[in-house]
Amino acid sequence: MLIALNKPYGVLCQFRDPDGRPTLADYVRQKDVYAAGRLDHDSEGLLLLTDDGALAHKLTDPKHKQPKTYLVQVDGQITDEAVAALRRGVTLNDGPTLPASAEQAVEPEWLWPRDPPVRFRKLIPTSWLRITLREGRNRQVRRMTAAVGFPTLRLIRERIGAYALDGLAPGETRIIG
Repeated sequence: MLIALNKPYGVLCQFRDPDGRPTLADYVRQKDVYAAGRLDHDSEGLLLLTDDGALAHKLTDPKHKQPKTYLVQVDGQITDEAVAALRRGVTLNDGPTLPASAEQAVEPEWLWPRDPPVRFRKLIPTSWLRITLREGRNRQVRRMTAAVGFPTLRLIRERIGAYALDGLAPGETRIIG
């Protein structure tokens, strides 16, 4: 079984939390599935869950290099130089990243409002990027955008390999296999 979940902001990628915070159990009713990968509690978007260990391995093991695409809102007006640096790869504290696919984007019409909203500062613009990675380090997109001078404000995973959000609203699931 393979399930797509549009993970809402603030939800932990686990099924239990001793502190009572929102978890996957609040959204996924199927039993005996587990997340194939993670999204931080402050990230949103596509999370795949499965009961198939081999499929989970294929989706998450870096040697398979499954592309993961993110829509990213950053603080400030992103520059062509910053986008070019993301494409080349940037050096983080744990070493250089692989080159990424990166392009400026516009806020899509289909995007849902975030709860709580991203902070608004009247005199500082924000901009959007679409970034595709083929590796998956901890908080990598956030660290990459910060390394080029544009901290991430909002991060939404749109796609993992051949699987996409495809209209799922936050908190909705769809069985895809």
